[in-house]
This record gives sequence, structure tokens and C-alpha cells, in this order.
Amino acid sequence: MPRAPRSTKPSIDPTVKAALRERAQAMLDRYLTYLRGIRRRSEYTLRNYQNDIGAFLEFLAERVREFDHAGRSDGRAYLAQAREAGLAPASIKRQATTIKAFYNWLDREGFLPPGQPGDSILLLRYPKAPRLLPHFLSTEETAALVAAPDVSTARGLRDRALLELLYGAGLRVSELVGVDVVALDLANRQVRVLGKGNRERICLFGDPAGEALLEYIERGRPELVTHAQPALFIGREGARLSVRAVQEIVRRSGVAAAIRSRVHPHLLRHTFATHMLEGNADLRVVQALLGHSSADTTQIYTAVTNKRQESLVTSALGKAREAEGRHKR
Repeated sequence: MPRAPRSTKPSIDPTVKAALRERAQAMLDRYLTYLRGIRRRSEYTLRNYQNDIGAFLEFLAERVREFDHAGRSDGRAYLAQAREAGLAPASIKRQATTIKAFYNWLDREGFLPPGQPGDSILLLRYPKAPRLLPHFLSTEETAALVAAPDVSTARGLRDRALLELLYGAGLRVSELVGVDVVALDLANRQVRVLGKGNRERICLFGDPAGEALLEYIERGRPELVTHAQPALFIGREGARLSVRAVQEIVRRSGVAAAIRSRVHPHLLRHTFATHMLEGNADLRVVQALLGHSSADTTQIYTAVTNKRQESLVTSALGKAREAEGRHKR
């Protein structure tokens, strides 16, 4: 029986790939240190950068490719692999943006050698993700959600207050957990938060949130706090409530309120913005309250309200036609 021909493909010494990984990771660590110390990025953002860029650097190592010699062809191959794996277009766009930001930093810092014309990874383009309209809760669903916690307990008072503040001020969950008691101005219905890019802003809220917060501060928080703690919302052992804990509180409240869609903190932010615009609030005001640096980001909510109004008109006209048909018969 003839022997199968031996593969002519040279085997790669595992130590070569290990060296590539180590060198790439050292540079990624420097980049993350820059983002943390100079750009003041949150730990959540840093984890995403570590995961997205780390995955691309691993892809390069498997190709036995130095990270600082990566070309646009490498980026395209990586994104194509992600697409074939079923990753959503929005996630692919985020990965491409993150990778390009890393390589732009490398270029500015002088860590990249002169690239091959036309194959620089700095020229990498990514597919445009379809702009999906954000989901939001109806006023009835929102009322049921904030009423879900059992306010006969300290934790229930806390949960009610945080739900009212998330919705009533349109906060990000990271902003909510960072609020200290001294940042709250109940008399003027204001709260000072630290948003994206370490930018501070004042957010407004209405009477329902104000009343829930007052109840929590007077009757709920004293039972939960065990030592000197500046945080407004208290979790286990008297510590500041975590993002994950808030996500679970919101999810659990959604289930208790019998809301069919999945409820999460950012959904309340979408709901706040949509309800504000449906109430004829000025787009610029909503932009300021949300902490958006560009009105383009806020503009998507006007599409939501327009779509809703279109649906209401269509429904009303349909009912009118039905009534007219019955009248003619």
C-alpha cells in the first residue's frame, strides 16, 4: 500500500507563537494603562477593549503575524471570520472600531513601522450596522415596574427609589451606582452624576422619584448601611451597590410586573428619552439630560416617537374605516 505523502507545510515552533502573544499583550497593557490613566475610561470599557483587541492579537499570533506588522488584509480576514461565526453587525463594527483605535494610538506613539502602501490596518473599514430603533416601555408598563418592589422592607424601598431615579432622570446604570448621598438635591429635584469621559452633569427628576428617594433615605438606607459609606444605594454588607446587582434588581422587577420583554437598566433610559419627546420636550434639552455629546445620538428617539405616532394614526384610521363600513351596511 503506497504511503500517503508527507505534508510539506512547516511546523511552527510553539515558542514562536508564545513570544508573539507575550509581546502583543505587553503593548495592549500599555494601551489599557493609557486609557485608564489619561482618558479615564471605565473598568467596563477597559474590559471590552481587552476582550476585543486581545481576540484580534490572538488571531494574529495564530497566523504567526507580529502585531505591529498587521495589515488591512489581516483585519478583513478577522472580521470575515467573526461574520461567519454569526456575530451581529453591530458587534463587528464595535470590534473594528476598537481595533482601529488601538492601532491609531500605536501610530501616534511611533510603535508602528512604515506600512505597506494600501495594506495598512489604519485603512480598515467596517460594515455599517443597521440602525435599530430602541425598544421602550409604555407608561402603563413603567408604572407597573416601579411599583413592583415591596416597600415594606428596606431593600424594597431602595429598589423602588433606584427604579424611579433610573427612569425619572434617564441615568446610565454606571452613573446610578456612582451617585453619593451628597450629590442628591431633593429640594430642587436634582442629582449630580459623573458620565462618560469623566464629564459631570446635573440631571433633573420629578416628584415620584423625589418622594421615593426621600422614603428610602429616611427609612430604608439606615437599615442597610453598616459603616461610614458615601454611596446613595447600598448593597451587601453596607457596600456600594454594584452594576450587576442593579441589573438583577431591574430584571427581577420586570418579571414581578409581568412585563413580557426583557427589562434592563438601559431600557429605562430609552423609555425616559422617548416619553420626554412624546411629551414635546425640546430635543436639545433631552440631549443635555442624557449627557449626549452630539444631538445625532439623541435624534434616534425622535424616530421612535414618529414611528409610534404613525402607528397610532394608522390604527385610528383603520378603526374609522371599519366604523364607516359598518355604517354603510
